[in-house]
Amino acid sequence: MNSPSFSLTISGEPFQPFSLPHLLALAVTLGLLLLLYLFRRQLQAPAAKRAFRFALAGVLLLSEVAFQLWHVLTDSWSAAYTLPLQLCSVTLLLSVIMLLARSYRVYEIAFFAGIGGAAQALLTPELFYPFPHFRFVHFFVAHAGIILACLYMTWVEGCRPTFRSVLKTMGFLNALLVVALVANAWTGGNYLFVSRKPDNPSLIDFLGPYPWYILSLEGVAVALFSLLYVPFWRKTPASVPAERDLSS
Repeated sequence: MNSPSFSLTISGEPFQPFSLPHLLALAVTLGLLLLLYLFRRQLQAPAAKRAFRFALAGVLLLSEVAFQLWHVLTDSWSAAYTLPLQLCSVTLLLSVIMLLARSYRVYEIAFFAGIGGAAQALLTPELFYPFPHFRFVHFFVAHAGIILACLYMTWVEGCRPTFRSVLKTMGFLNALLVVALVANAWTGGNYLFVSRKPDNPSLIDFLGPYPWYILSLEGVAVALFSLLYVPFWRKTPASVPAERDLSS
């Protein structure tokens, strides 16, 4: 692609954490979350819920398709880097399923893994392309969309996680870790960052050398998920049955 906004090579300075574009992207994300909360009651109308769910699921799915297509068109697609095995890629796909099926079982995992992973990614992006490059826009749309999807299910659909949801999420992540290790050995990649630390500064830098930081990440995940669970500690959990006919 010849356009600088879609080129594989970076024109100008690479992305800088907490630069003005980064801060503006975070501000837009917070603004969208605030709007979702303020209009949560209006969105509870059946037609509004259906429209929002399908629209958000469409944006998330389109972002993943566009990401894969960009790699194909720039001849940069590689099994080592572009399989949907990073945590946020997995939770993005889970979020699409959760929204379309209104699945409480998927919500239990997406809520903790999605919000925890996407929030950390937004604050410390593994990103090199600056604004207005496609990869910059894709990164923030995808990660903000994951959080919006999880909080939509909470604020509008009435889902509530339980402490068992924390345990289920940890079980899912450890199973995913095994898949990532196998994929990394096969492709030479670094999915879930379980083969080496990410190149950009991140929380992992404070968790010790390889491979011990993986154990530290387990502790951080339990602490973070427990913190996310605190607002629901004494509340009665609610589940949402899956829609059998999404066209009705």
